Amino acid sequence: TATPTPTTTSTTPSTTSLQTNTITEITSTVYTETTTVTTRPPGPEESTTPISVTTSRVTETVPTTEATTLGSPTTSVKTTPVFTTTSGITEITTTGTSTASTVPSPTSTSFSTHSATTSVEETSTVLPTTSGTTPTESFTTTSGTTSTRSTTTPVTTITSSLVSTATSGPSTVSSTVSSDSWWICNCTKVICIEDDKFEVVPVICNPPPKPTCTNGLAPVPVIDADGCCWHWECDCFCTGWGDPHYQTFDGFYYSYQGNCTYVLVEEIHKSVDNFGVYIDNYHCDVHDPVSCPRTLIVRHETQEVRIAVVTPNSFKVEVTVNQQAVALPYKKFGLSVYESGINKVVEIPELKMNVTFNGLSFSIRMPYSIFGNNTQGQCGTCNNNTADDCMLPNGNIAENCETMADHWQVVDPSKPQCSPGISPTKWPSTTTGQPCKESSICQLLLGGVFEKCHKFVDPEKFYRACVFDSCTLPQLDLECSSLQTYAAICADQGVCLEWRSHTNGVCSYTCPAHKEYRACGPITEITCKTSPEQQNQTGTKQVEGCFCPNGTMLYDAGVDVCVKTCGCVGLDDEPREFGEKFTVDCKDCVCLEGGKGILCEPHKCAEQNKITCDGEGLYQVTEVNSEDPCCPINSCKCNTSLCKTKPPKCNLGFEVYSHIPDGQCCPTYQCVSKRVCVHQNAEFLPNSSIFVDKCQNCFCTKEVNVTTQLNVISCEHVPCDTYCEPGYERQPVNGECCGKCVQTKCVIHTPEGSVLLLSPGEFKNDPYNNCTLYSCVSIRNQLISSTSEITCPAFNEESCKPGTITLLPNGCCKTCTPLHSPTPCSVRERKDFIVYQGCYSQTRIDLTECEGTCGTFSLYSAEANSLEHSCSCCREEKTSVREVKLKCPNGHSRTHKYVYVESCSCQATECEISKSRESRSAEENDRKSALNRIRRAISLTSK
Repeated sequence: TATPTPTTTSTTPSTTSLQTNTITEITSTVYTETTTVTTRPPGPEESTTPISVTTSRVTETVPTTEATTLGSPTTSVKTTPVFTTTSGITEITTTGTSTASTVPSPTSTSFSTHSATTSVEETSTVLPTTSGTTPTESFTTTSGTTSTRSTTTPVTTITSSLVSTATSGPSTVSSTVSSDSWWICNCTKVICIEDDKFEVVPVICNPPPKPTCTNGLAPVPVIDADGCCWHWECDCFCTGWGDPHYQTFDGFYYSYQGNCTYVLVEEIHKSVDNFGVYIDNYHCDVHDPVSCPRTLIVRHETQEVRIAVVTPNSFKVEVTVNQQAVALPYKKFGLSVYESGINKVVEIPELKMNVTFNGLSFSIRMPYSIFGNNTQGQCGTCNNNTADDCMLPNGNIAENCETMADHWQVVDPSKPQCSPGISPTKWPSTTTGQPCKESSICQLLLGGVFEKCHKFVDPEKFYRACVFDSCTLPQLDLECSSLQTYAAICADQGVCLEWRSHTNGVCSYTCPAHKEYRACGPITEITCKTSPEQQNQTGTKQVEGCFCPNGTMLYDAGVDVCVKTCGCVGLDDEPREFGEKFTVDCKDCVCLEGGKGILCEPHKCAEQNKITCDGEGLYQVTEVNSEDPCCPINSCKCNTSLCKTKPPKCNLGFEVYSHIPDGQCCPTYQCVSKRVCVHQNAEFLPNSSIFVDKCQNCFCTKEVNVTTQLNVISCEHVPCDTYCEPGYERQPVNGECCGKCVQTKCVIHTPEGSVLLLSPGEFKNDPYNNCTLYSCVSIRNQLISSTSEITCPAFNEESCKPGTITLLPNGCCKTCTPLHSPTPCSVRERKDFIVYQGCYSQTRIDLTECEGTCGTFSLYSAEANSLEHSCSCCREEKTSVREVKLKCPNGHSRTHKYVYVESCSCQATECEISKSRESRSAEENDRKSALNRIRRAISLTSK
């Protein structure tokens, strides 16, 4: 039986402690120990931080190193015999300290075993783990260097009647019977020499030199296929932003303004079914032929994911899978789509790749180990060499990538103007035609805001893109996309920057009310559904986006609700605490911890009385109960359109009055007075004026006519002036309210100042002079007055018999009986006008009369149309009737008959009459005589 012999060797100073499980030996075992020190790959940036690398599910903490050369310095390792037993398998490990700037040489010790059974007792020691150093699936690579591997000359032999080894990882369980060699834990290989002798060969990994990636990103370490050693690789990382600008997988920068659908990346040699990433561009400005990304398309096997911009030049996008809208997170058939900050991410774990798009920029990350030297499209060839990035579909290299980009069109039915093979359009130059003062926002890329990232990512190409965007499309603020893309790449390289607050609001980002913006937030936000293991895995990379405020957390990746305590969230997006009871969607629910979380049962409603709606116009409806919306109320409603009785048409001044009796729907109608006045098809309210005519002032009274049921109209005549001048009378005239003063008599003013009023056809002597005669005639409705003066013949009173002087009938001229012999009774002829009832002859008429001494005489009176007799008079013996035409004042003519005396003689007559009769006759005779004289005077005057 061999006794463990510790080995001590002098070494350089130690700085890193390597510790594993410590095992206490229970039974003695003869052995010789082999000690192996293995160097693990460093992280992409750290140089001294421990990293945790898992191979075959054995976690081991080792120091990282920046060494790029191998050496064999003197190493001091103090070893202690340790036994680790797993499922009856003997495992050899060591504990100790080591210090080296280069990879140390291995120390080997051979041993043999004489006991077939070993009993050990294990004391557990927790192994430290540093997260964030193992390459994640979000990293892809493009090229790399591989560490060198060496094995020592085997000097270890194991003799045993039965030895078996096993690992809990991908290593297989082997035996000496079925294989010549096999792997045991800690990357150690056992080779069967002969019979029961074995050779133990540990694997030594030498750190490879760190390469430089042409895309400007840091290389990432990648574990070899055997899980023991590692190598560097450069990510296949392609991005596009703005209008738009591209950076290929190998970091070549160009701008392209096509507005069709193009291949971003496809495999040259197809290894994945229906795989590719495509971009749909559109002209984002109507005045300039520049383009912006509209839709990012990812195809993988049976699925096609489209992330499309909803509002141009914004972060609002929608996701569809196979033309069907989906909710995020989405996971199906080896493909998942989720949100990470402001980005929508399409991830294919099997291919270790992801694609991001936020409406303004996109990025594609793929592992070099899968896609190295096997990509084509506008993102170029992933091989860490920019020389072939402008490769055409036929394999030739174009003179520039703008020309190359045209050739990667794909058929898009929604863009008939685009067709592969059409001559490329000459797009605007990426440099402005004339000097342009770039936006001050672009200067931020070169200033202190982004200075921390300059040593990791060169900002020059992003600055050029920003200047181009600000000069070409200043109104769209597309320069923000250059800053956003640069900041995102910096965050990917571990440098998170808060830059939006320095843009004076131009590049601001607005979050929903329940979230807050952070420039540096977790790639995957912790939720109530995140497992404890996931919560402990804190990554170093960050993204900008909208996150739940401090003190709250997201309930679930697919439920955008921030909660203070993790209870339940239902379809109403309302957070509930465990044990809380609530009603939603007419279900009584309770929030319970565990299970489905929310348990619901149908809401129970109180019983309602049955109702019937049989009346005319009534129908049954179901209404929302304000006290319990889940329990509707049945009631009867009225629909008057179902009523058959129609309202009557009422006369003017009346209106329809409807009344609905209690319990009924349809109304009863009647015409009732409006208590108004009606005049000429118009209605007037009480006390309002009514125009009847201009001669009356009328208004509507409140008095109601019991017969018509209308209000009474009261009118008053307009006040009139009734006075008219003498000779005028007021007579009604059409259109005049008070009539008009119309002349009805001739007005004659005498020399003595008196006024005479004569009617048409009337004659009158001057009151003070009988020789002056006034008359009035109407000719064509015009009253004409005339004044006549009677001229008397010469009269000599001395030749008259005394006492015989008298006035002629005209009252003006004198006559008498001559002194000499009497005149015998005879016929005397004369010519004179005949005037009868206002009518007169046109010429003088021959008139005859008896005259002479008979003691009296006879005189013809034309007005009386008879002869006057004296008691002893000279009178006619023979007469005849003659006719004469008289002209009347109205213009008409009439025939008049008068008596013509043929002969005269003295005849005795009876003159004795009563005194009264005598008086009356005298008065009549006087009147008649006067009239006759006037007429004769008028006639004579007119002649």
